[in-house]
Amino acid sequence: MKYTGNTVAAAIISSLAFTAQASDITVSDKARKLAKETIIVDGHIDVPYRVNEKWVDVTKATDGGDFDYPRAVEGGLNAPFMSIYVPASLDNSPESTQLAHILIDSVEAIVSRAPDKFAIAKSVDDVKSQFKAGLISLPMGMENGSPIQGDMANLQAFYDRGIRYITLAHSQSNHISDSSYDLRRQWNGLSPFGKELVTAMNNIGMLIDISHVSDAAFYQVIELTQTPVIASHSSLRKFTPGFERNMNDDMIQRLGENGGVIMINFGSGFVTKEARRWRAGMAQARNDIVQAEGENSPNLVNFEAEYRKENPYPYSTLSEVLDHIDHVVQLIGIDHVGIGSDYDGVGDSLPEGLKDVSDFPNLVQGLLDRGYSEKDIKKILSENFLRVWSQVEAFAAKQA
Repeated sequence: MKYTGNTVAAAIISSLAFTAQASDITVSDKARKLAKETIIVDGHIDVPYRVNEKWVDVTKATDGGDFDYPRAVEGGLNAPFMSIYVPASLDNSPESTQLAHILIDSVEAIVSRAPDKFAIAKSVDDVKSQFKAGLISLPMGMENGSPIQGDMANLQAFYDRGIRYITLAHSQSNHISDSSYDLRRQWNGLSPFGKELVTAMNNIGMLIDISHVSDAAFYQVIELTQTPVIASHSSLRKFTPGFERNMNDDMIQRLGENGGVIMINFGSGFVTKEARRWRAGMAQARNDIVQAEGENSPNLVNFEAEYRKENPYPYSTLSEVLDHIDHVVQLIGIDHVGIGSDYDGVGDSLPEGLKDVSDFPNLVQGLLDRGYSEKDIKKILSENFLRVWSQVEAFAAKQA
């Protein structure tokens, strides 16, 4: 999900200062050490779209957003998947494919500006070797399969450029799959091309991301795929009833049987029903103004900011994010859960205690406080995802 316009991302705040003013989290030396010495994979961070909308140099400290190099180092984040996000408004157009290439260029530019800090990662071995070298890996995933444009040559081209997962759809049904956000179910799951694409992605070594797709599409992917799949930035419907973008318990169980991983989204709207109700209320209030005064009403200019003043946003908490992790572990075990924060993609909706990438030690502390062992925490932070990625690589190698 992307919020733009009047939403304001969290400002730069050190984890110590944030702890003092906004939460009761006390981060131990053990938690900080574990965050620093463990590979942390975040399945979804929207830096490329952020810098395309308004350029900033994330190799240095920035005044806004959720990610930059100093904060990533502070938090121990060293393998964030850069989301190559293409809006659904560009579906079925050459501009879709063009934008994807432009955003990949932007990731390459980050590395070119600071090769002593960042490196493109195209494999599990890349992530591990770059970690040893003290570099932050920048693997890439494509959010919305629209840029494929029904042409398997584009799949190969994007793979060659470093894309290692594809989120099949985004906010609207596309030529591959129906979307969880779109009431139109033109395919009742996957399109005929989408079904072919699943096999092609298996064979080339591309991870299949089922975040955003409809329930029917999810089950069809699970039946067709020969490799484990991921949900790169999804949370649990148990805590947000009726929100199809999140996964229900049966889907999570099927994901576990498939060997896949659900990577928990931090956005408050993904974490609690209260945040979802707030956004629904804001949407209704905006619609009321449009119906009464039209789309050009001056009351819409700063609508969200004004609405927030009158109706404070119900931010979720670190504890509530941990509840999602706990529930996955209770359902299908420790081997099938990871982190997909959606930093730089959910605007000003991030939980108390997880406001930007410097806050990963807070997450580690929360897991320690709930009794997770260091071994299990390492699985959540990266090992589960890297295991899936390795399996996808191994399957493709056999097809070559």
